[in-house]
Amino acid sequence: MNRRVVITGVAGFIGSNLADCLLGRGYEIVGVDDLSQGVREQVPEGVVFHELDVCSPSFADVLCPGDVIFHLAAKNCISDCQQEPVATATTNVVGTVNVLESARRIGARKVVYAESSALYEGVDRFPTPEDELRPESFYALSKYAAMVFADGFRRFHQMSLTALRYFCVYGPRQDYRRTVPPVMSAFIIKLLRGERPVIYGTGEKRRDFVHVDDVNRFHLKCIEDPQTDGRTFNLGSGRNYSVNEVLEIIQRILDVRISPEYRPDLPGEAQQTLADISRARSIGWRPQVSIEDGLRGMVDYYRETRIPWKLA
Repeated sequence: MNRRVVITGVAGFIGSNLADCLLGRGYEIVGVDDLSQGVREQVPEGVVFHELDVCSPSFADVLCPGDVIFHLAAKNCISDCQQEPVATATTNVVGTVNVLESARRIGARKVVYAESSALYEGVDRFPTPEDELRPESFYALSKYAAMVFADGFRRFHQMSLTALRYFCVYGPRQDYRRTVPPVMSAFIIKLLRGERPVIYGTGEKRRDFVHVDDVNRFHLKCIEDPQTDGRTFNLGSGRNYSVNEVLEIIQRILDVRISPEYRPDLPGEAQQTLADISRARSIGWRPQVSIEDGLRGMVDYYRETRIPWKLA
């Protein structure tokens, strides 16, 4: 079996962690990122790196027959996507179509591509299975459009595809540089600086958080287990926590008590996410990292790297 894997968005949070995971298992990794959101320093040593936009016609030049492609590059900050629908559609829809068409022409073995739990923004069924879709934000609509195109490549060209609907993935390197950063990295950094963390809304929104190490265990199945071929999977923990509860856990780990600053709610965000992960469980995967252990690991990471202080 070809052990060459191409990762788009390799300088980002999930992409860089995936590259680390696969390098440790002897895979040859080719990474693609235009560095518009990713950070070059996060690309692991050993990755053959190309600074390249996924919309570029040159993308096909980095591929070889038999490659497995993980397409993770995306414009994914919901508030930014609401303000920039054209850029969102260009990266998330046109970029995905370009990756799929390039993979088809080169003869890639498989494409694993990122959808999103944002496709469930308007649902009222929890836990939410893969067949319940109600996208609302521009970000979610861009992921929906890419999904429809991917289904066209599957039907017309018999391509081997796997779609992954990530819920709230967290862990080391989580992207704290966004306009509105993910709550876990934002809370940890603020508290380590002795500053008040910011909560948008009441803090009672509930999210299904899943650790990046658990996600990577499923990524490996996508390469090695044919049961993933042609299917869509939710990747969450099957449990959810309120934003206020997450802050309480982090404060307990850090042994600090700094009251949050509450700001007006953000538009376009779901009140609750909770994954039905029975499909992923049915092929032998289950999340293993508890939220307490995962958050302790994030705290250790930020303390050791001090990256946020360098950028402050």
